[in-house]
Amino acid sequence: MADECFRHPRLAAVYDPLDPDRGDLDPYLRMAEEFGARQVLDIGCGTGVFALLLAARGVQVVGVDPARASLDVARGKPGAERVRWLHGDATALPPLAADLATMTGNAAQAIVDPEDWRRTLRGARAALRPGGRLVFETRIPARRAWEEWNREDTYTVTDVPGVGGVESWAELLDVSGPLVTFRWTYVFAADGQVLTSESTLRFREREEVEAELVAQGYAVDDVRDAPDRPGREYVFVARRAEAA
Repeated sequence: MADECFRHPRLAAVYDPLDPDRGDLDPYLRMAEEFGARQVLDIGCGTGVFALLLAARGVQVVGVDPARASLDVARGKPGAERVRWLHGDATALPPLAADLATMTGNAAQAIVDPEDWRRTLRGARAALRPGGRLVFETRIPARRAWEEWNREDTYTVTDVPGVGGVESWAELLDVSGPLVTFRWTYVFAADGQVLTSESTLRFREREEVEAELVAQGYAVDDVRDAPDRPGREYVFVARRAEAA
């Protein structure tokens, strides 16, 4: 199930204004061009930012997400008619033959259950044409990104047009092995409503990710650095192998 910040209509509506800098998507746009991708599957597309950037470049895009409220936001954006939006996840997709499948942001780490992760990799592979690529990122566990997830480091007040001021901050709740749980709090100045969203992410080691990719029928072509977060994330480039 998607986190509250994606499935609550009021939170989904302010998701983009609260996180306006999406420079993290630039490397994915460059890779789509690098690989000559004309058909892309955007897994965990959320409010559709990446899918719409691709569509504006003439790429055929399928965006899939389990959060209906986020998809409603995506469908309301200019150019949304160019994208095929699906409510669901990568484990139950219609027949596709994508050149590229992507999981940007926290999408891969938000799949915390090992069997769900295997099923997602298998679903993405089935959606790719032979030789098609899966690209996704995951934070390097040793960098302990969660140590910065506290009110002091994350507190902001954002003036959202048509909504008013929104206070937001994160709090770390629990670290249990590879699982890290945290809570975002949102306060709407217009009426004082307070909403919260708890999330759990799985921090996987590079060797674990590579082994699972191979087990699910991929060849790992490359493990890159995230240009906007050097030394903090792995960006995996995996290719659908000829035989699973």
